Amino acid sequence: MHVPDGFINAPTSAATGVIAAGAVAVSLRGARRELDERTAPLAGLVAAFIFAVQMLNFPVAAGTSGHLLGGALAAILVGPYTGVLCVSVVLLMQGILFADGGLTALGVNITNMAIVTTVVAYALFRGLVKVLPRTRRSVTAASFVAALVSVPAAALAFTLMYAIGGTTDVSLGKVATAMVGVHVLIGIGEAVITALTIGAVIAVRPDLVYGARGLTQRLKLRVNGELVDAPDARPEPAPVAARTSHRKVWAAGLVTSLVLAGFVSFYASANPDGLEKVAADHGIDKKAEEHSTADSPLADYGVKDVDDARLSGGLAGVIGVGVTVVAGTGVFWVVRRRRTGDASPSDTTSMTSV
Repeated sequence: MHVPDGFINAPTSAATGVIAAGAVAVSLRGARRELDERTAPLAGLVAAFIFAVQMLNFPVAAGTSGHLLGGALAAILVGPYTGVLCVSVVLLMQGILFADGGLTALGVNITNMAIVTTVVAYALFRGLVKVLPRTRRSVTAASFVAALVSVPAAALAFTLMYAIGGTTDVSLGKVATAMVGVHVLIGIGEAVITALTIGAVIAVRPDLVYGARGLTQRLKLRVNGELVDAPDARPEPAPVAARTSHRKVWAAGLVTSLVLAGFVSFYASANPDGLEKVAADHGIDKKAEEHSTADSPLADYGVKDVDDARLSGGLAGVIGVGVTVVAGTGVFWVVRRRRTGDASPSDTTSMTSV
């Protein structure tokens, strides 16, 4: 659902740019509370994984494909504020290096793909886990539903933006119907990928899934014939085995991302994605503009002057994963350092005295 330059007029693009900048600023502050010894090392990897999986367009209907948006996945794995930042990093790398998504439309894309998907998905996810049984399967099921709903929500958000600042005269009713219809199908793919990923991580290290924290059953004690909650035990330091497992999870995630982007992406569907198909069918693309970095050495997910399509696409994917994990890790390291630096001397004293 990467919106190119020219679909949305300048005033609306500027307004969404302000919204996106404000949301990123709020997310930078909120991420300080989310990024801890568990989420901080994974955040950059989550961004790289989303980049890799977004290269895997899957068929959803005749002549149409879809790809992961990633807001639900990021929010549930590392937290909603950090999730907004993860997807924003991906969109920035794609727009600058790969000419995917217009630069003047960056605010539109961040608003649709990072903010709307994350907010809708995480709000629905939290609501579901409160009413479902407190089990790992419930977390996986809630992530499926949240991801499924987040994609048509983003399609509706784009339709609203187009109603305000669209550059062509088209039937908004038909556009809305087409966008929501195709993105419900894409949402099913998003839900499957999200649930499988969350399920895989939660099976190995449930403590690494931000959305699964606090879902363990409280121990009950029988006192005078009545069941009461047991007092909270003092948390113990993570054992060496858990820290080793953490590193293994990170390494496995990175290798998986590299394989998906560098090899599996060659077999992705070549059909236009949902937005591209709707834009072509309804004339939205009449005023689409050429990307300002169309001559980038990595434009269109291929390495310039490398003639072999498989090698070109694979190298571009590997480079993209590498750049994204480095950029994402750098951003989250700085945010984490700011959190540590913001601790007051009195806070430090109280923590050390416990």
